[in-house]
Amino acid sequence: MSNFPPIASLRSFEAVARLGSITTAAKELHVTHSAISQQIKVLEEMLGVTLFAREGRGLQISENGRLYALQVRESLNGISEATRLIKTQPKSTELVVNVLPSFGMYWLIPRLPSFEQLYPNICIRLQASLSVTNMVKEPVDIGIRMGNGDWDGVNKYPLLNDELVVVAAPHFNNGSLPSTPNEIIESQIVFNTESWQPWCQAVGLDVEIHRTGLCSNDSNLVLQAVRLGQGIALERRSLVHDAIQRGELVQLSTVTAPYPYPYWLVWRNQEGFEMRHEAFFNWLIEEVNKYLNTL
Repeated sequence: MSNFPPIASLRSFEAVARLGSITTAAKELHVTHSAISQQIKVLEEMLGVTLFAREGRGLQISENGRLYALQVRESLNGISEATRLIKTQPKSTELVVNVLPSFGMYWLIPRLPSFEQLYPNICIRLQASLSVTNMVKEPVDIGIRMGNGDWDGVNKYPLLNDELVVVAAPHFNNGSLPSTPNEIIESQIVFNTESWQPWCQAVGLDVEIHRTGLCSNDSNLVLQAVRLGQGIALERRSLVHDAIQRGELVQLSTVTAPYPYPYWLVWRNQEGFEMRHEAFFNWLIEEVNKYLNTL
């Protein structure tokens, strides 16, 4: 490793190259001005090139320095990312579950206490994400995803097919809730990314509903607006079922529309199930069956 410069020198050089100032770099790294200057001197002597041209009290990075800084920055970022990944690796008693924020909040979390009672020695760590997490690179044990199931690098198990229902808060429109299809589509709607077309077709309405007013791609925000009485929404039953059971939301119509994307349980191809994986898998399937029996 004779060609590998000291990390302190590389960090000092990268900071000065990025910030354009030894003083600012020293503040960022919590060291003295002279310490930064000494580290850059060490690096220049080792490389045999001038990285900065001294202009009065300032520094001007050389062309060699600029190119070297780009490579050093990329390498330091790689070290930082590798360190983050190794620090976040699941412990033997920990299960990292990647889940959509909305499904995690409204369906999974209310049911987790039963898992904790059955398996008190397994710690569930939820990783919420709207994007498809790369389970090969990220420290994730199991994922609960929604989609067509066409993901590479993972095993998958069909978990749940959902449907869309129309909901409102009990106090919406001063408690005078819409009930007929025409009353529903003429109400104030809080829009999400779902199309109302399948529901309209199911109730026999040949109309096109234009998005006006509040719209969000996050079901958490949509449902919060609905809870506050700001409008009605067409949402996945999995997200509103428990709230309907508690009387916090009202299903405005018995007519539903199938949701096109099922939920899946996914895990890495190259890894078999450990006890903690299998425990969660079996528990989750049982909870899904209990849920389906209440519909």
